[in-house]
Amino acid sequence: MKMLVLPLLITLLQSPLCLSVTVSSSKPKVEVHEHTDAVLACEFRTEKDQNPRIEWKKKGKGVTFVYFNHKFTGSYAGRAKMEGATLTIHSVTQKDSGEYRCEVTAGEDHVNLGEATVTLNVLVPPHVPSCEVPSSVFVGSGLELHCKDKLSVPPATYRWYKDNKALTATADTPYSVDPNKGALKFTSVSKTDSGMYRCESSNSVGAPKSCVAQKLKVIEYPLNMTILIAGAAGFLSLVLFCCICVCVCQRRGCCKKDKKTKSTKSFNPPPPPPPPIRNIKHYKPAHSFMI
Repeated sequence: MKMLVLPLLITLLQSPLCLSVTVSSSKPKVEVHEHTDAVLACEFRTEKDQNPRIEWKKKGKGVTFVYFNHKFTGSYAGRAKMEGATLTIHSVTQKDSGEYRCEVTAGEDHVNLGEATVTLNVLVPPHVPSCEVPSSVFVGSGLELHCKDKLSVPPATYRWYKDNKALTATADTPYSVDPNKGALKFTSVSKTDSGMYRCESSNSVGAPKSCVAQKLKVIEYPLNMTILIAGAAGFLSLVLFCCICVCVCQRRGCCKKDKKTKSTKSFNPPPPPPPPIRNIKHYKPAHSFMI
């Protein structure tokens, strides 16, 4: 038995192995900060071909070439390099985020194409957010302040400040805060809500950024405005009262007499018959004259 096993092992070791090109990545997910270098690792092994063709492509709405025919294309020219099949992109921006594919073609191998995918996520620190704060608002009005930072990755969370003091919503406060949407909402403002408001955006990448504080003034309604509102309310009340009175009258039949009179006036009786025709008497002259 041993004499049969030994020749078989020698035969297997001496026979060529039927291998194909294999491609892999030691780091399929890469996260780097903006304006730093991103290294997209790609390792390969071929069966026979010692000089395979290497290509890098980026997936998006379509597929674009990054490295093709031994040179970089588009925006990657002049800011990227190749070491073996590993791609390094210098000073990346948010536009470089996406899914990349390393393709190795070995024409002399039994299976001549292999590929590996690497996902690049470029992290962006907070930017100065845009803050929407009105200059004035009337007492008792509802109010909502907005804050937004569209550039930070991952998305920023927000905090509002009044007179440089952070606002924290509780059951007793007249406002509510949405830290994910950047909204500060008042159901009914009062004079004490006047002050300097600013918003701060933050994420895990960099230092928080804040917009310039803006002044909010809560004012009373002017006297002429109060008179106008009171007059309008009184007019509406009078119109409503008249409508109610008309409805009550119609239900109680106050308008029946008018309807009867109107129907009588609208009735046209037939004309009277003509008077009888009397007999007309013919009179002869009393004397006849002979000519």
